[in-house]
Amino acid sequence: MLKKPFLMIPGPTNVPERVLQAMHRPLINHRGPEYEVMFQRISLDIRKIFQTKQPVLIYPAAGTGMMEAAIVNILSPGDKVLALSIGVFGNRLAEIAEKFGAKVEKLEFAWGHQADPALVAQKLAEDKNHEIKAVLMTHNETSTGVTNDIQALAAACSGHPALRVVDAVSSLGAVELKMDEWHLDVVFTGAQKALMLPPGLGFLALSEKAWQAQAASTMPKYYWDAALLKKSLVKWQNPYTPPVTLLFGLAESLTMIEEEGLSAVFHRHQLIGEAVRAAMEALGLGLFADKAGASDTVTSVLVPEGFDVKKIQQHMRDVYGIVLAGGQKQLENKIFRIGHLGYITPSDVLLTISALELTLAALGKEGLQGKGVKAAQDVFLAELSKQ
Repeated sequence: MLKKPFLMIPGPTNVPERVLQAMHRPLINHRGPEYEVMFQRISLDIRKIFQTKQPVLIYPAAGTGMMEAAIVNILSPGDKVLALSIGVFGNRLAEIAEKFGAKVEKLEFAWGHQADPALVAQKLAEDKNHEIKAVLMTHNETSTGVTNDIQALAAACSGHPALRVVDAVSSLGAVELKMDEWHLDVVFTGAQKALMLPPGLGFLALSEKAWQAQAASTMPKYYWDAALLKKSLVKWQNPYTPPVTLLFGLAESLTMIEEEGLSAVFHRHQLIGEAVRAAMEALGLGLFADKAGASDTVTSVLVPEGFDVKKIQQHMRDVYGIVLAGGQKQLENKIFRIGHLGYITPSDVLLTISALELTLAALGKEGLQGKGVKAAQDVFLAELSKQ
């Protein structure tokens, strides 16, 4: 049977045809005037997504590269940091800091739940000598399907000089994040999530306070050196060869976001997240994430008793062409994850839920056809009634 491959994973996400077409053009001189005009426009427009007046540095990198860039640009070996972990990627950021010689104290929270701002405030209050130089936090943890309340966590850091470092790889451009207004010092993201691009571009923004820390940082860096990128940015240039085709695509994806409107993009993700969760509950499937922090970009679903995650994934992929993600680390074979961020619409979600109903029926869980789809439809119809 003919299948149309479709990604419903938390990254990389589906790339719009407009973006693909924008990338399919002849290369230009990355030291020439045409490139500089394009790069200036991109560099200014991406600030709107970060909601900052600070320069946003663009690296040829994946999300993990941006984790490393953030660490090496603001810390020195021996610096003490507080790492908030609610899953795999919170742990990864802490591990990178440790490998570069930082003294990391982890404040771990149960997987499936948000970090508690009160506990963060308490931990910082105990640091009477202000030895903690940075607080590392994940905005959206794709391994568990939980979104932290970054505004509340940032507020919990008030009164302490530690830098507020935010991993926004799977949230920026899909979930509200106000870098300047919320007094965030370091924010980074990747291209392959809500920005609707193939992997290969990373973005990093530093506050004035973080730039002061960058100037004092002694961790080794060259490729990641933010000062080099900032210096080149004055001329709308890069310190080394940029991935020009990806930047063609970025220009188009930023245009698409501007056309829809950033607040509308956030609302679309919120609505789709609500619809997916409603569908899973209607199908009698448990949600791994606590409702208070349930992500609008990825939903983690507990596997029905007697079912194998890999068989669900295989059937969805082989029969319907829809790719779902499995669980990571201790959640392997306990959950599957439905990614719904970036270039995603209600019709995509309805298609995925319908295919999941058919998949569960084929694997022995019958009598569910239409239940999840109806629950999602009800969410969308309720939204239409408001318009």
